[in-house]
Amino acid sequence: MTATAPRPRPSRTGQPSRTGRPSPAGRPSPIRGRSPIRGPFAAVALLAALFSLVSGLLLAGAGPAAAHAALTGSDPQDGAVVATAPEEVTLTFSEAIAVGDGSIRVLDPSSKRADTGVEPKDLSDGSTVRYGVELLPGLPDGTYTVAWQAISADSHPISGAFTFSIGAPSETTVALPSEEVGGGAVGTVYGIARYIAYAGFILLVGGAAFVLGCWPRGATARPMQRLVVRGWITLTAATLAMLLLRNPYTGSGKFADAFDLDGLQAVLDTKPGAALVSRLLLLGAAALFIAVLFGTYARREDAVEKRDLTFGLAVGGGVVAAGIAATWAMSEHASTGIQAGIAMPVDVLHLLAVAAWLGGLVSLLVALYRTPDIGSEAVRRFSRVAFGSVLVLAATGIYQSWRQVGSWSALTGTRYGQLLIVKVALIALLLAVAWFSRRWTGRLTDAPVSVGASEASVASEASASSVTSQASGASVASEGAAEPGETADDVAPERAAQLARQRAALTATKKKRIRDADAERSGLRRSVLAEAAIAVVLLAVTTLLTSTEPGRTEEEAKGASAAATAPAASGPVNLSMPFDTGGQNGKGTVRIDIDPGRSGANELHVWIDGSDGKPMDVPELKVALTLEAQEIGPLPVAPDRLAEGHWSASNVQIPMTGEWKVDVTVRTSDIDQVTIDKTVKIG
Repeated sequence: MTATAPRPRPSRTGQPSRTGRPSPAGRPSPIRGRSPIRGPFAAVALLAALFSLVSGLLLAGAGPAAAHAALTGSDPQDGAVVATAPEEVTLTFSEAIAVGDGSIRVLDPSSKRADTGVEPKDLSDGSTVRYGVELLPGLPDGTYTVAWQAISADSHPISGAFTFSIGAPSETTVALPSEEVGGGAVGTVYGIARYIAYAGFILLVGGAAFVLGCWPRGATARPMQRLVVRGWITLTAATLAMLLLRNPYTGSGKFADAFDLDGLQAVLDTKPGAALVSRLLLLGAAALFIAVLFGTYARREDAVEKRDLTFGLAVGGGVVAAGIAATWAMSEHASTGIQAGIAMPVDVLHLLAVAAWLGGLVSLLVALYRTPDIGSEAVRRFSRVAFGSVLVLAATGIYQSWRQVGSWSALTGTRYGQLLIVKVALIALLLAVAWFSRRWTGRLTDAPVSVGASEASVASEASASSVTSQASGASVASEGAAEPGETADDVAPERAAQLARQRAALTATKKKRIRDADAERSGLRRSVLAEAAIAVVLLAVTTLLTSTEPGRTEEEAKGASAAATAPAASGPVNLSMPFDTGGQNGKGTVRIDIDPGRSGANELHVWIDGSDGKPMDVPELKVALTLEAQEIGPLPVAPDRLAEGHWSASNVQIPMTGEWKVDVTVRTSDIDQVTIDKTVKIG
């Protein structure tokens, strides 16, 4: 079965005007029917729109950057009322932080600095992270505000404030910023740059690995070259943006400070700044790798030389890719917390597996749409690579989940755990779609679907080539006559090159028609597109996980905060303690009231009843308060006798809430004395 191409109608310039023949400008017109580039453009636009939508929704719901290092305690505590001014204020955190001048500020009621203004002292001891600032001497009574700002060990800025009072609470004029550090427009742009950086890394590493390991002939394909180069450009641009925005992101929140040289120098001295600079240097090496991959490697014909070059590129490229992945591992979640020495290499493996799987998936999608000559063997190789990547992801993901979540309650009760559940569900959905892709891959062939269709395409191409040759000759003759002094020999090479380009375009179109008619290839293309769409959402959720406080840390911080800030008592504290000094008339009962039973000033009343239940006077009575958990006390209280068997003390200062031990010493004679105690909750 053959087909004859319709005779073209000559245009005014003597060249055919039908589709697929030279246009008056000397270029081939679009081929009739479905455009060969319409499919990939639509797919890329769909994925980009989906990525933007999901990223926008996640960024909108995320708010300011979540604090990864949490304030777990302070001295004085939040809301405490102390009798005299402390010499210093100390803050305790759940993990290591970076501080500088002004990281901890103490402000008096009139908003003036009450601390000495020097850099906070590192008072850490073992696993306890504590910093302190000295206060000015002779501070008056009133309410003081402690404002702090630092950078947690996993690169995220943190901030907060609390108050304590000296003597008694007072009015304060301190106005703190309503916006948390790391928020605002700068925080949003910085967050977007983080998303883009991960996407660029996946395209760069995954695309290069797909070409080198699955489809070596793809090194000569322009779509694959553009994909990898654009991944490199995207990652480089995002890294530069993050480096410039790092200073305002962790500080003022103003875009203008991105070009502050002193601020940039300060960023370079931090761990996140060093990681970003290292990434830029490694991207320089990656540029050399790309040049060799799409230059020397693509042109190499000798099988032995190409095999040796493949090995060299695989080793060199693997080292560069691992180095780039390590710039995330050394400055984010993996670098802090438990088992950091194990977590960082595991995180590198996790990122490389993500890039090989998702980046290869995008590469396969581009190849199926833009390069119809990709063979079934390349698809099957990627299927094996993807399977291995999933195994690595499962192993490293389980370890990371255990390390960052730590408990079942954190899995469901924290934002990190909830996002992790969403991520696992997306991976399960992605694997389900990948199963369909694997089925299409198993049925994929390289043979044309229909001999008739192939013959028709060949006949169409032959007819078109014949017409094109005639039109080209006519054009040469026409233009040769039109230009004085120019011969047909001068024009012929240009027209020959034009004819070669047209033949190549027609050949590619013929191959694409044949491949598009393959039901297995079309099914594979649809399933891979679905995989890529899910992968975009998965990438957005994964990126958000890296900027969310781990569940283990959040639960530890909540526990410490709950222990430090116990709920206020519902009323006065009432105690009743029997005693026996061992002497004559040495038995009785001590009753104590502490009102209002909270931190700050309290009224203390003591009654002593004899064994007969009547008021009983004693020669001496002492009271002391001790908070053993914080090593505070004993704080002595000297009550005054008001009446028979009744003593009282006013303005008894209890500096903070907690489990206080009340010691009462009763002396009934010169030699008969006893000390009794009881622990009470002071809210």
